[in-house]
Amino acid sequence: VGVNILVNVFQCAAAGSLTRVGFYESSCPDAESIVRSTVQDHIESDVTIAAGLLRLHFHDCFVQGCDGSILINGPSAEKTSLTNLGLRGFEVIDDAKSRL
Repeated sequence: VGVNILVNVFQCAAAGSLTRVGFYESSCPDAESIVRSTVQDHIESDVTIAAGLLRLHFHDCFVQGCDGSILINGPSAEKTSLTNLGLRGFEVIDDAKSRL
């Protein structure tokens, strides 16, 4: 249930952007199922990570839209800003990227 809620939240946030469900169907047909299973695996290990992922998504989308800028590493990056130091879930994103 938690995975479905997260996927729906992310899909709604992406509705105004250029991405959509099935966006990677021709270039990476398994992308959505890989991401879904990765998130599900992490939630099964730690149910509190679902809230961390929602907060991570909120912080990324709050300022200038959902652009993934929160995922950029660096000393002056959004990720290392004092307001974002408590964010969790980066390991889920990194795991999904490695599986892709």
